[in-house]
Amino acid sequence: MDRDGIVVVEGLCYEYQAFSADDEQGVRTVALAGVDAEVARGEFVAVLGHNGSGKSTFAKHLNVLLQPSDGAVWVKGLCTAEGENIWEIRRSVGMVFQNPDNQIIATIVEEDVAFGPENLGVEPAEIRRRVDESLASVGMGEYADSPPHRLSGGQKQRITIAGVLAMRPDIIVLDEPTAMLDPIGRKEVISTVRRLNREAGMTVILITHYMDEAAQADRVIVMEDARVVMEGAPAAVFSRVDELKAIGLDVPQTTEIAYRLRQQGFDISEGILSAEDLVDEICRLLLPS
Repeated sequence: MDRDGIVVVEGLCYEYQAFSADDEQGVRTVALAGVDAEVARGEFVAVLGHNGSGKSTFAKHLNVLLQPSDGAVWVKGLCTAEGENIWEIRRSVGMVFQNPDNQIIATIVEEDVAFGPENLGVEPAEIRRRVDESLASVGMGEYADSPPHRLSGGQKQRITIAGVLAMRPDIIVLDEPTAMLDPIGRKEVISTVRRLNREAGMTVILITHYMDEAAQADRVIVMEDARVVMEGAPAAVFSRVDELKAIGLDVPQTTEIAYRLRQQGFDISEGILSAEDLVDEICRLLLPS
């Protein structure tokens, strides 16, 4: 690996001891076993895997919430294992977690968004500008004076994203940010993330178990049993329907329909991800030129 990416992971291993009341010695658990990955600047990468696959542990290594048992992680060319790099790496990598209530600490939206820059020692005038810009970028400017507890789950999650953006990170890592949201909230958050990536050039790493979310990324990494088992463009990864199902994962609904039509003998192309593409394929079959 040439380490040209904004994030480079080489041979990443992570182990921990799990203790119980009946076992004082603990049991060694391997959470990551030789993970290699690279993310280019401005790329939108989705990391898939069922619970226990290692995807959240992988995410926590990217801003040094965890450090490798073996192997290495570089962010913007800085090794996470070197103590003098931790502050700069954490300034560069913003994290958004599952439950927005665990990240919102203020009683007014704009105060919450300002919390991060204030702790970075940013000047008050610059904080004001960042808060306004960050709220506008996630479509929450009109809620600046609102108490967060009155917002919907999707709105709260957009506020946490605004709080991360106000710190001006180069990379935003979202660890299952829509897991606790209803379909409307999920759509709001993913739409916001896509816009930040496409329009602002933000590097996005999305940890998710929703296939339709992953289908919107530039690239998909699939994890199973602490390892990377697949990687590629969404159309290429999701065309491997049988392999994904064998490890307990699903595919986007439109991909599943196309897959079943092919099983019935219909000449449907592989790599179908959107409803529009599926409609085009069906029309091609019904209305041959």
